[in-house]
Amino acid sequence: MGTYDLERVSVLVVDDNSYIRSLLMNSLKALGVGQVKTAVHGGEAIELLKLMGSDPMRAGLMSLDAIYSNWQMSPVDGTMLLRWVRRHKESPDRFIPFVMVTGYADRAKVAEARDLGVTEFMAKPFSVDAVAQRLLQVIERPRPFIHTSSYFGPDRRRQQSAFHGEDRRHLREGDEGVEVVYD
Repeated sequence: MGTYDLERVSVLVVDDNSYIRSLLMNSLKALGVGQVKTAVHGGEAIELLKLMGSDPMRAGLMSLDAIYSNWQMSPVDGTMLLRWVRRHKESPDRFIPFVMVTGYADRAKVAEARDLGVTEFMAKPFSVDAVAQRLLQVIERPRPFIHTSSYFGPDRRRQQSAFHGEDRRHLREGDEGVEVVYD
């Protein structure tokens, strides 16, 4: 991360475990991230994001560059926070990079998070290098955002390699209006 000056970058860390929250916050600070805000659960994060949208001075945050959120929290978990960020009209930035952090990194969980619009996925236990790699992915490889009747989020296809044969990706009924919103 030495090639980037991250002093102006701001990240929100959301985790109900104070140790993990502190570990993420200190990892990001060690990487040079200038401002790291924390929230104990998704509900607190939503309130901060709403305040940021209406009164950024009082929120202490003019803008946010990324969110690192735990999956399993109470009363509002990471998936509910992600849905709010991507779909709610009060969300200050529906395009914000969202890194889902979880100890349950099986294929089904990764697919579920991907289908909800997560930008990156990080499994626990993690290292400072893993935190840095997710941030680098967000900076160096931004993906276009897709909007359909059933999905809004970063393009789920990471590889741009040519496909030979019959196209396996078919539009579902009602998805005729697929639109690349941000590229």
